[in-house]
Amino acid sequence: MEKAIKKQKIRFRIRKKISGSSAKPRLSVFRSNSDIYVQLIDDDHGKTLASASSRDKDIRAQKGTKTEKSKLVGSAIARKAGELGIKQCIFDRGGNLYHGRVKAVADGAREAGLEF
Repeated sequence: MEKAIKKQKIRFRIRKKISGSSAKPRLSVFRSNSDIYVQLIDDDHGKTLASASSRDKDIRAQKGTKTEKSKLVGSAIARKAGELGIKQCIFDRGGNLYHGRVKAVADGAREAGLEF
């Protein structure tokens, strides 16, 4: 239980400093044990502009490790952002370390043309 409280405090500390707008939304990452979810969020209006996850049909059909699928999730969110005309965003690691699957999402998004 203490670990969850620590992570929540880290999340609040990060969210105090960063906020997304419609021009430069926040790329929020949530990592569960089995899947990874990302959202582009406009905090000014409280709306989710786009989302992607490792549970999407096209990504779930791919073979590979969770890290490889995370990279595909990053490129999928970048593609959706491009369709909305979004080129820049603010990366929110959601209290996770910038390592492994979270880093793979960021790398996939950068390679697909999204700027942090």
